[in-house]
Amino acid sequence: MYYNKIDIKSVRKDYSKAASSLAVEFVQEKAVEKQLKTLLVKYNINISILQKTNFLDKKGRELFIPNPESGPDYLYIYKLPGGEDKLSVDYFRNLFAGLIPRLHKLNIKSLQVYPSPYSQVRGVFENTSYYYQTIIEGVLLGNYRFNIYKSVKDSLSKLSVNIKPEEEIKLGAIIRKAGLLVESVYFTRDLVNEPAITLTPQEFAIRTKQELTGNGVKVRFIKKAELKKLGMNSVLAVGEASDNPPLMMVLEYKPKVKAKRKVALVGKGVTYDSGGLSIKPTNGMIEMNADMAGGGTVVGIINAAASLQLPVHLIGVVPAVENMVSGRSYKPGDIIKSYSGKTIEVKDTDAEGRIVLADALHYASKQKPDEIIDFATLTGAVVVALGLPTAGIFTKNDNIADALLASGKKVNEPVWRLPFDDYYNTLIESDIADVSNLGPRWGSAITAGKFLEHFVDKKIPYCHIDLAGPALKHKFTSYTEKYDTGFGVRLVIDYLSKL
Repeated sequence: MYYNKIDIKSVRKDYSKAASSLAVEFVQEKAVEKQLKTLLVKYNINISILQKTNFLDKKGRELFIPNPESGPDYLYIYKLPGGEDKLSVDYFRNLFAGLIPRLHKLNIKSLQVYPSPYSQVRGVFENTSYYYQTIIEGVLLGNYRFNIYKSVKDSLSKLSVNIKPEEEIKLGAIIRKAGLLVESVYFTRDLVNEPAITLTPQEFAIRTKQELTGNGVKVRFIKKAELKKLGMNSVLAVGEASDNPPLMMVLEYKPKVKAKRKVALVGKGVTYDSGGLSIKPTNGMIEMNADMAGGGTVVGIINAAASLQLPVHLIGVVPAVENMVSGRSYKPGDIIKSYSGKTIEVKDTDAEGRIVLADALHYASKQKPDEIIDFATLTGAVVVALGLPTAGIFTKNDNIADALLASGKKVNEPVWRLPFDDYYNTLIESDIADVSNLGPRWGSAITAGKFLEHFVDKKIPYCHIDLAGPALKHKFTSYTEKYDTGFGVRLVIDYLSKL
């Protein structure tokens, strides 16, 4: 269903007559009959009364015509809904992502795209460049697959995508930007989709170093002996039961120009979560290879920022552990002295993500960044609140919240701000330690975030992003329905680009 390689270029020439080709044309609902007639003449096509009736019907969206008299091997005419209010910033990204697997089934090797004029979608996209970028992203995101463990793989093939923009638009830089961005999304998705039997903490670190050092990012690992020396007992406690020892990745990207801002990104890197002694049922474990999605997101963001040469200094901190069961397991009732010196009462070993992040957030605070953002598949409660496609954000900083909300809306990686008031701290008070790792059922996504806040320097603006829903596959778009999604990379790159 997928191509081995996709080559996208901007063209002035008509490539629709290339071998094994398909052309995509758009018509507007309000002028559909006139525009359809023009296209039928252009391609020398006659369609049946039934085909025309179905296409002109209010519910009709596409006309798929094989072997027209002149032009491509296939013609795909798509009717855009009337009015900009019926479109979204994700409309073309989603449309093209869904189209790519269909093309492969037809053995299409050349795709000619005639985008609708920007004047007809001006109110939807912030500028012409981003309109075309969503088309390119759609083509690339629609081609993602994770099939390395299949015995029979897709046959290798190449798709040439020729986009014919409006005369004054130059697409070269847009194609390059979208390509570099999606490459990092791919890398994050590959990490998150990898089964836990292969993606141990050590393998996570190795792959990260191989990918990012080639991109000019400094990567170092704080291994078990150094974790002990530093007193990072939270990371050690969670990782102690596994035969695969814990570690912490520290990533640093410094732009060649003077950085406008220093941002620390912290990601939960639990490569497998059995729940520990508070063990999960089997159906709760199946997707727990993806419990390192927050860490994968941090790696992808920093890789993309380096590729795009963003003028922002980034520090990435990813504690990588397995939460397993053995005679060395940490236990409900334990008290852990964290790296910050604050003590944690363990009420549930399945609330492990916040425990490892405690040490990581304190380490990030010691780097004196201008702000800290963490990413974690932290709670099922946030999914109950917001559903699968939306991440929860928790912050006291209105500027960060507003900017993330705007970026999420733009790139279709939606986030929603949830309460973060200090009175929620009363729900995680402990009689025997500084803080409990578990509060009551109600508001548990919020109390998880409040727990994390305890380990962040109060002078540093802070935001927690719980991406437990959108990091995992879901059917809300054609590019997220089969594999874990790489959520957060496009979101935060847009956010950082505007700092």
